[in-house]
Amino acid sequence: MLDSELPDWIEQGHITGVIARVDTHTIEPLRRLRVPIVDVRCNRKFESVPQVETDNDAVAELAFEHLWERGFRKFAFSGFRFASYSQARRDHFRRLVEKAGCKLSVYESGGSPSGTLTTQEQAGVFDLRQMAEWIDTLERPTGLFVCNDIRGQQLLNACRYVDVAIPDDLGVIGVDDDDAICMMCDPTLSSVRPNAERVGYRAAEVLHCMLSGISPEQETEYIAPLKVTERQSTQVVAIEDEELAKVCRFIRQAACDGINVADVVEFSSLSRRPLERRFRDELDITPRELITETQINRVKQLLRETGMTLEQISKRTGFSHKERLSAVFKRETGQTPGCYREEHSD
Repeated sequence: MLDSELPDWIEQGHITGVIARVDTHTIEPLRRLRVPIVDVRCNRKFESVPQVETDNDAVAELAFEHLWERGFRKFAFSGFRFASYSQARRDHFRRLVEKAGCKLSVYESGGSPSGTLTTQEQAGVFDLRQMAEWIDTLERPTGLFVCNDIRGQQLLNACRYVDVAIPDDLGVIGVDDDDAICMMCDPTLSSVRPNAERVGYRAAEVLHCMLSGISPEQETEYIAPLKVTERQSTQVVAIEDEELAKVCRFIRQAACDGINVADVVEFSSLSRRPLERRFRDELDITPRELITETQINRVKQLLRETGMTLEQISKRTGFSHKERLSAVFKRETGQTPGCYREEHSD
């Protein structure tokens, strides 16, 4: 069950139990069914309705770690003021940021405290200008955690109103790993992937227990997320050195076109040795290593998300042939492309 009122077939059918995304407008019709209910939306707590939801603290931790590992030391959060999951993710993200000795800037869309979750999320469509003004106040570079992918899409749309480069000025990470949203974003949106399958499976187990007359052991069960799916919105090393940032941007954009270090030097205003020294001092990496890392990240994405052959992938990622791709991939990751694809296939 989603956000609409109860369909007729539910009230007219022989229903023995319900797993639903429960909200204020559906709870009373559901109660009238007089059957056990398990809530997987978890926006509000309802008496005698057990909940199974994604662990919001663990989500915030994955997002923070992802941004921190990419060099961000300034942080921001954007969400929906009256959505409980957004509040939970904001609060734990703030704790992590402050524990690291940093500060957090927050922007939240309003909506109505009594509105459904859908109407609260829709509120973010109507304040893009205000959101853009807030974005323009953020120090650069900033790592920005948004409460979900819907919010991420809204925020990236707001960025079009201001002079901000993503991911160089603003690294953005969402939650849900919804391909339909993340891949339509420009740039594509990095996102924390919840374990939705486990949430559904555990909800079914809880419902089965209730149908057997066994009360749930916990009022709310929390399921850890799976991982971060990195896309373009966080494919960056956050640095304040403008020349180095410009060169890194060039490498990320052109690495899969088959560029080499000589091409990078030609693009830069620095000669080779000063450029490599600055790379080592600021990033602890060489230009060649960054080129390879960018290529391998793209190879991983194509292995996970497409059925392309290695020959096709090698042409898309700047390798001379599939054998060269396989050798470099094995050297960098410790496994073959085939093993990686099998391990990460859905």
